Amino acid sequence: MRVQVGLLLVCLILVLGAVPLLAHHSFAAEYDANKPIKITGTVTKVEWMNPHARFYVDVKEADGKMTSWNFELGAIPVLLKQGWRKDSLKAGDQVYVEGSLAKDGSKSANARLVKLPDGRRVFAGSSAGDAAPNQ
Repeated sequence: MRVQVGLLLVCLILVLGAVPLLAHHSFAAEYDANKPIKITGTVTKVEWMNPHARFYVDVKEADGKMTSWNFELGAIPVLLKQGWRKDSLKAGDQVYVEGSLAKDGSKSANARLVKLPDGRRVFAGSSAGDAAPNQ
């Protein structure tokens, strides 16, 4: 009986440990590498948290209407290796962003490259696996 209870506990722990892995999405499941986007706009919000940092940009369209975009960045350790700091982007900053559009048609994208306000072009840690640009 003790062996069965122990085995049941081990199985339960393994199953619960696998749940966070199932929650993580792949690039191909959410974004379309064949639909690139290039945007220049004003940062409105930055979320520096795991599993992926995000930032939001307001873009003025040709008709004068403002459109809000949501950009996913890579994991924080990847961003730090690429030269990012928590304060690299702030609300009010003007940025240029290249990335891949979301498959669901929303105003969301996976950022690949970001030109920061200081002029540096930094790799955004895209889960698409693109190489970092030459600096």
